[in-house]
Amino acid sequence: MQDGLRIGTRKSPLAMAQTEQMRQRILAANPSLSDEATVLAPMTTTGDQMLSGPLMEVGGKGLFTRELDDALLAGTIDLAVHSAKDLPTVLPDGIELITIPEREDPYDAWIGADNMTVDQLPQGAKLGSASLRRRAQILARRPDLVPVVLRGNVGTRLDKLARGDAHATMLAHAGLRRLGKTDVMTCVLDEALCLPAPTQGILAITARTGDERVARILAPLEDPTVRAQATAERAFLATLDGSCRTPIAALSRVEGDRVHLTGRVLPPNGSECYEIAGDAPVAEAEALGLQLGRDMRAKAGEAFFAALPQMVADAWG
Repeated sequence: MQDGLRIGTRKSPLAMAQTEQMRQRILAANPSLSDEATVLAPMTTTGDQMLSGPLMEVGGKGLFTRELDDALLAGTIDLAVHSAKDLPTVLPDGIELITIPEREDPYDAWIGADNMTVDQLPQGAKLGSASLRRRAQILARRPDLVPVVLRGNVGTRLDKLARGDAHATMLAHAGLRRLGKTDVMTCVLDEALCLPAPTQGILAITARTGDERVARILAPLEDPTVRAQATAERAFLATLDGSCRTPIAALSRVEGDRVHLTGRVLPPNGSECYEIAGDAPVAEAEALGLQLGRDMRAKAGEAFFAALPQMVADAWG
């Protein structure tokens, strides 16, 4: 049998594109692997089948990883490629986040009807998004906009925008770049207006814990700088709320031997904005994320977090 790999991925066009790009990088770094035997194993996840409502109503982030996790544990795939922001902050027993490669641009792309920017949209225009984080930050700037739920893959959302379901939407710039669709966007949103989701632009490769062969194959793809960023941002998220229920934003940078992290939490209507920032040695990236998460809870107050579930429920109607 030829030496290869079965690489698990969601079936969405973006997931397939970014996983194929990762397959090519794996082959380039491992000349002994057979191209023909190193194949994608596409799967439809529960989250891909539920396109009508917000994720919080149907189970949150694990919906995009569960089938891939099951396949890993069953041994039918050797590894799985995910968008890191889809990963729950706690992975199932027997699975590890084995490799984090270089990061694509972390920011959000704005796509406006007739190429209109955030400030050019007419009063009361419909803002299409299923992301509480994006929605809340734009509403902080434009409280007159009317939010509507817009879910589906990139193509589906663009089709909904074209037929007038919304006047504008937002997508990860990284996803548009990986799909070669940057021509559809109006602009990239700066972090002062819209801080990215924790780990946006990062791919995460999971494998069975202790699989030394897969670890050896993937080792050349690991980016220690991005690992530190992901570690800090995931720790911040875990301290606050590891689901899709809270508008949480976070972005880190590594400069020299230190990691800098900025985090933001808002109510769904964007009426308030709590921000926090700090830095620490790269080796203490996780501790930094955890500490800033605790500091954020103190800054916003437990009453805010206690009221948040009802605010989120009200926001989704």
